Amino acid sequence: MGLVIFLVVVIATAAAIFINCYNDLVKFRNRYKNAYSQIDVQLQRRYDLIPNLVETAKGYMKHERETLEAVINARNSAINASGNAARNPGEPGAMQQLGSAEAALSGALSRLMVISESYPELKADQTMAHVMEELSSTENRVAFARQAFNDAVTLYNTKREVFPSNLIADSFNFVSANLLEEVAPEVRNVPRVSF
Repeated sequence: MGLVIFLVVVIATAAAIFINCYNDLVKFRNRYKNAYSQIDVQLQRRYDLIPNLVETAKGYMKHERETLEAVINARNSAINASGNAARNPGEPGAMQQLGSAEAALSGALSRLMVISESYPELKADQTMAHVMEELSSTENRVAFARQAFNDAVTLYNTKREVFPSNLIADSFNFVSANLLEEVAPEVRNVPRVSF
């Protein structure tokens, strides 16, 4: 009788550990996916501001068509990369593609800002100043959301790598998630414009 009780206790304990580990993995995976959705919201806000920036600049920068087109093309690439990442946050290829697209967009925006310094009328334009202020605020929000996402991914990856969760993670296809890293120095710098 004592052996039966011992076996029941061991099986119940093992089942409780299994259930707890599985539920924690699900919870942490959902947490990083939710954190990515916050990045997605801020990136969409950024993408929505860029056409206003380009349209405002277009009126003053008639001879800078290549730069303006580069910004729009980089924006479109970033939108596509963001869509891919939103479908599968944490997936290595999607995160790398998004990081690269965001770096290209930041580089194009930086070039636009440098060129806009040559246009005093543009610098004085209230619409341009407002859009730049909104864009700068959004860049800060993206950085904050990226940090929250990376923190959530780190917690998830840690949980899936520690024993006994690693046994459950491997058995139930809880794959490692990738961080959204900044891949170029331009990404680290919010475009600065002095109007």
